[in-house]
Amino acid sequence: MKTGAGASYIWDAVSSIRAEDQSTVTFTLKYAVPLDLVASSGYAAYVYDTKAAPDLGAWFRAGRDAGSGPYTVAAWRPGKEEELTLKAYDKYWGGWDKPHYSTVKYRVVPDPDRAWRMLARGEVSFVDRLDPRLFARAGVTPGVRTSERASFQTAMVLFNTASGPMRDVRVRRAVQKAIDYQGLIRALRGAGTPAGGIVPAGLLGHVEGRTPRQDLAGAARLLARAGYGPGRRPLRLRLTYAQGDADQRLLVTRLEAALRPLNVTLDARAMSWNAQWQQGRKGGQDVFVMYWWPDYADGYSWFGNVFHSADPPVFNLSYLRDRTLDDLLDGLPELTVTDRVAAQAAYEQATGRVLDLRAAAAVPWVVTYQRAYLGGVQGYDDNPAYPDVVFVYELRPSG
Repeated sequence: MKTGAGASYIWDAVSSIRAEDQSTVTFTLKYAVPLDLVASSGYAAYVYDTKAAPDLGAWFRAGRDAGSGPYTVAAWRPGKEEELTLKAYDKYWGGWDKPHYSTVKYRVVPDPDRAWRMLARGEVSFVDRLDPRLFARAGVTPGVRTSERASFQTAMVLFNTASGPMRDVRVRRAVQKAIDYQGLIRALRGAGTPAGGIVPAGLLGHVEGRTPRQDLAGAARLLARAGYGPGRRPLRLRLTYAQGDADQRLLVTRLEAALRPLNVTLDARAMSWNAQWQQGRKGGQDVFVMYWWPDYADGYSWFGNVFHSADPPVFNLSYLRDRTLDDLLDGLPELTVTDRVAAQAAYEQATGRVLDLRAAAAVPWVVTYQRAYLGGVQGYDDNPAYPDVVFVYELRPSG
């Protein structure tokens, strides 16, 4: 809250925090917000010792911890395959009277085939994501369990509304219509489900009946009105996406194929996230492909971060500047608490404004998490609010 860094905005409504006693904390708010959701955020909502070191930033960057959880950092080796090792913290307030894992090792293995082989050989206990082919194989492998769960993670295709050829809303709508939504869902083979608006199902703000469909004839008409298409000016668009992400690559390949007959060339570049993001903050592309999931389980995360006006842009990588939309979004956190029906109506209005009126983005699918782990691991539960977390303390080793 003091630094204003990262996802600190989630605490904007808080005017003070007071520890009443060892088990009571009082939050005083400037306006109503869903504080239970805010406090449960996977980002910027941590309990830690503020006096662990004079410079806490340097302390944490060195791979140290000062939290209240069951495990403590035993080794931190940035850039190495075996990057992080945790060990049980003997004085954990929850106790260690039941069987628990005492050591947790995190290995960075970008190649899904290699990760699967390591799991099959028992070299690792858990793989956070497998492609559909490997997931199907895991499902029939003795000694391996699988988990398939709808997520709060959406694939997003953000269009540059500020500069270049996509500044023309007709071009944005044409590219939006050219995406093969249904074909992508089939090709993902269970790893994705159709999106409904911007916010995924299960959260306030999800809009039923908004499943997008490809319309190549409509795309051709829009391009013609903008002066592009067969027999007219050629159009070249620069697109960036995540290096090593097979699903995003599938999207890009199919979009290239759909646009080619329309005299549109897609100059696609796979990049590491940091490089892609830094370029995106400078407006260096026409189309930016990424995933979004909420900092806390609320639809506002998509709109407040990705589509609210921002100068300089952070995650608003469509560079949308829309004062009417901003005014609509600014009241949503409070409205979520005071009038959920009105909040849902506001979300539906905002969804229509972003996707239809401004055509600032396309949302082709919602990710389905397909994970695998050893049969001896008991008690695993996939919580979509914490997509990158395994609550190891809740697991029970057996076998």
